[in-house]
Amino acid sequence: MRTLPQAFAPYSWAPSTEELARRVELNPAQIVRFDGNVPPWPRPSARPGTIAGRLAEINAYPHGGYPELLQAIAGYAGVEPDQIVLGAGADDLILLCARAFAGPGDSVAIADSPTYPLYRVAAGLAGAEVGDSDPALTFTCRPNNPTGELGGLPAARPLVVDEAYWEYAGETAAHLLDDGVVVIRTFSKAFGLAGARIGYALADRETAAELNRRQAPLAVTTLSAQLALAGLADPPDVTPVTEERQRVERGVRALGLEPLPSWTNFLFVPVDDAAALGDTLLRSGVVVRTFAEGIRFNVRDPEDDDLLLDALARALSMPAPVAPAGARTARRLRATAETRIRVRLVLDGAGRVRVATGAGLADHLLEQLAFHAGLDVVLEGAGDLETGDHHTAEDAAIALGEALDLALGDRRGIARYGDAVVPMDDALARAAVDLGGRPWAEVSLEHESGMAAHMLGSLAQAGRLAIHVEATGVDGHHCSEAAFKAVGRALRKAVAAEAGRGLPSTKGLV
Repeated sequence: MRTLPQAFAPYSWAPSTEELARRVELNPAQIVRFDGNVPPWPRPSARPGTIAGRLAEINAYPHGGYPELLQAIAGYAGVEPDQIVLGAGADDLILLCARAFAGPGDSVAIADSPTYPLYRVAAGLAGAEVGDSDPALTFTCRPNNPTGELGGLPAARPLVVDEAYWEYAGETAAHLLDDGVVVIRTFSKAFGLAGARIGYALADRETAAELNRRQAPLAVTTLSAQLALAGLADPPDVTPVTEERQRVERGVRALGLEPLPSWTNFLFVPVDDAAALGDTLLRSGVVVRTFAEGIRFNVRDPEDDDLLLDALARALSMPAPVAPAGARTARRLRATAETRIRVRLVLDGAGRVRVATGAGLADHLLEQLAFHAGLDVVLEGAGDLETGDHHTAEDAAIALGEALDLALGDRRGIARYGDAVVPMDDALARAAVDLGGRPWAEVSLEHESGMAAHMLGSLAQAGRLAIHVEATGVDGHHCSEAAFKAVGRALRKAVAAEAGRGLPSTKGLV
């Protein structure tokens, strides 16, 4: 086995969520990761149905490769299909370029410091040394990771430009492919497919052909290729991400810190003792990446980012620039063959609710229940809406119930019972809730719109609660809406904290 350079160090992955949770004695569900530079959720195109056809043929090779995917990438990147090299993520292509251009006795130059450490790893695996003297190859990350800055391009050739974050910056070196430049991109970041491990390189035809000769046959899976193809059919709009980054940046500045200018989906914040700050944030369940010069964290969505800002304020003993999060929280992912639903729930909330599954009335009903219960709920997902909203509505109610069950824990110290009456225009609803742990649903709606009764039954079963509700009126929509509001109002009373440690019961044990 060939000896690696003496200074070689392998790439070091961040610890698992479970390991981090053990370190600070938290439940893994309480850990929120801001250290991966990826979106908080997969995109709607990345759902089980997208890969169902490929999964049904997983026993077979994709004879002929992936011409449809190459054509789609070509259209997206503005090149020809024979200028594309596929790889298992950008990392695979970085390693490929290093071994294709450099070897023992060569130097590989790396622009900027700090920057992505895999360039140094790739040079070492190729047997080359890292240095600026007559380099056989130069790597640059643009925009740069971890600083987020958009620097100029080195004049050296051949040059590999890692554009993992180019969608956020809007600037590319792809117009220089005929000038000794290779551009590497990934589906891990803006497309939200980090787990699929798929990326691509762009080069002039001759260089692309040589790289493909040196690449592994069928370097990506049929499942990954299908996910990438589905993503390219509806490319991501990163505007909400960059706007959220700017909001978070303002919050960080309000805490007296100065993040570096960023052209990515993350911020780099110089601090004096990054390791200590990172440890303090971890004890709040917030995971950031630490460097000698500062901390780096990606933006997620407003709800999660407010958790980070609140934790950062507490770590710095500063007033929080956002409303503090409540206690008794839960996170839940429900994934089935038809749907993918994620829930974040805070029992002691303020009615900050966002439900977005695309299931129309079902989303509206769950919003009403959560709001009137005084919960903070973010419920997002994707489902097989092309066949109707049955699966999505049902799984959304189940996921919310599962999150409620998690947040309640052992249910000690709660009121347990709650009731409410809600008059609403031409409808009247009465509801009672018992959080004793025995699931039951008695639902009587004089008129029903959609799947209201079924959703309440699913919520009761998954949440281990008893729901008794009846609604009368002349309009199905109003009957359903009044019923969900009444259940929410009853739930608000039942989850309230009361003096004493037990769960109220004349039986002594529930």
